[in-house]
Amino acid sequence: MSTKKIEVTDVILRDAHQSLIATRMRTDDMLPICEKLDQVGYWSLEVWGGATFDACVRFLKEDPWERLRLLRAALPNTRLQMLLRGQNLLGYRHYADDVVEAFVAKSAENGIDVFRVFDALNDVRNLETAMKAVKKAGKHAQGTICYTTSPVHTPEAFVKQAHDMIAMGADSIAIKDMAGLLTPYATYDLVKALKSEISVPVVVHSHSTAGLAPLCQLKAIEAGADRIDTAISSFASGTSHPATEAQVAALKGTEYDTGLDLELLGEIADYFREVRKKYHQFESEFTREDVSVQINQVPGGMMSNLANQLKEQNALDKIRDVFAEIPRVREDLGFPPLVTPTSQIVGTQAVYNVLAGERYKTITNEVKRYLLGGYGAAPAPVSASLLRKAIGNESVDDGRPADNLKPELNKLREDIGSLALNEEDVLTFAMFPDLGREYLKQRAEGTLKPEELLPPEAAGGNGLSQKMASEFLIDVHGETYEIAVTGVGDFGGGKRKIYLSMDGMPEEVVFEPLNEFVAEGKSGRKRATDPGHVTTTMPGNIVDVLVKEGDTVKAGQTVLIAEAMKMETEVHANIAGTVKGIYVAKGDRVTPGEVLVEIA
Repeated sequence: MSTKKIEVTDVILRDAHQSLIATRMRTDDMLPICEKLDQVGYWSLEVWGGATFDACVRFLKEDPWERLRLLRAALPNTRLQMLLRGQNLLGYRHYADDVVEAFVAKSAENGIDVFRVFDALNDVRNLETAMKAVKKAGKHAQGTICYTTSPVHTPEAFVKQAHDMIAMGADSIAIKDMAGLLTPYATYDLVKALKSEISVPVVVHSHSTAGLAPLCQLKAIEAGADRIDTAISSFASGTSHPATEAQVAALKGTEYDTGLDLELLGEIADYFREVRKKYHQFESEFTREDVSVQINQVPGGMMSNLANQLKEQNALDKIRDVFAEIPRVREDLGFPPLVTPTSQIVGTQAVYNVLAGERYKTITNEVKRYLLGGYGAAPAPVSASLLRKAIGNESVDDGRPADNLKPELNKLREDIGSLALNEEDVLTFAMFPDLGREYLKQRAEGTLKPEELLPPEAAGGNGLSQKMASEFLIDVHGETYEIAVTGVGDFGGGKRKIYLSMDGMPEEVVFEPLNEFVAEGKSGRKRATDPGHVTTTMPGNIVDVLVKEGDTVKAGQTVLIAEAMKMETEVHANIAGTVKGIYVAKGDRVTPGEVLVEIA
């Protein structure tokens, strides 16, 4: 009997914790187990890319490049793999070619061996620069098919995409089933179609959201797949991936035996089981197995993100309405696969449609950019009525989006100046300009402060629970604030921290024995009550203020740019008049119902 050893990529250090605990695992919790991970004999370990870069800088206050270097040193015998969003790299916009080339080169230099390169629209033009850069660095280029279902997403179309990527130099082809949409027999047919036409290895990456991924992988193996992505069992299943140990056991003693040691895998699972307990505050009920993804196509990570946004709006009861709206928005936009950044584009627009009670009353800037061709070619024709409403008479660009971008690396170096100690810092700034600048500035000042992990008593034991918030209203000088206590922190120095949300936004309060409270972040802005009071419909950050006091504005004119769910939205004046007051500045956090600009 001929044998075909199945290779395994474990995603425990990247996609597994991104899927289940909001990408919050810290480097300090990875390093102690690396010696055992390095002994397993994985084909590769996925350790970087996706949202890890964002989470390191935004929440953990870790240098993502230093994480990569530490993991490279701790895993000398194992290929390290990353997820790269093609021309988007690890950010949420397209970057100029010189930035893409520099980012790939530095990633390879710091330790990445395998680059899984994808484009949210499966527009292969957006992969070309990154793929060439990977080959130039002498590393493994993995071309990626973002799997989805629609009238235009057929096995024939995916095979053609695979051929196009191989022509670019792809060393292997990955089927990336980010939402858990694959079914066992659809997987068999797709893998069979690929293997009948291409000679490079085929990898299957499928999330267990619908509970079908283990079955899909077994059918893929029968059809000739060469490699599967799994996650150690303590961070597996649900919106994560099939459990490594289960798949190894299923194949043991067959012609597909992986050769991996179940006892060693069990020791690694025990370690991560304890680690996971530390991150209890980031667990979500929306990361559990749910076959409804086969209906609404919403990936698990997107589910938990939408749930958090709606909870902040006191509108969690509308989440099913949002899930029902997402397929409709997706169809209007030409059936884009739901993966970063298109999942955010579609999901945020669906939230706006539901909360406004009117479809496309507000259209996000990213939807407009998408419709103008700013992300590439839509897989299918978009809604003509939406196109007219969103962009009017503007012309759609059908070229490669990055062709319109001038080289920007030198300008980035100039803009960040001495805060960047090396080229990696410049690239961190490039990914997230405001966030990156703040991080590098805090590093220089020695004021980096990572978000706190709630201690065990905050999950229950003080009479306060994260799952069962105590909610109440308080009136201060005629203003009413909605308070929900979500947890209690440690006690020290005569003070205890209380974690709560104020008007739907997370806050931290220090409680002192004399009943004095210190609340950080309360804006003091008054409630919007008049037509001339400009407010926002979503909690978020102010990206730009486009008017000043004394300006004359028209009804419908854009006065602010706000960011919510990583998507920018224009905030408009409801009436014509004169700007009487501006109560926000760039970078401010805002909540719905606050007066941000006043027009008389």
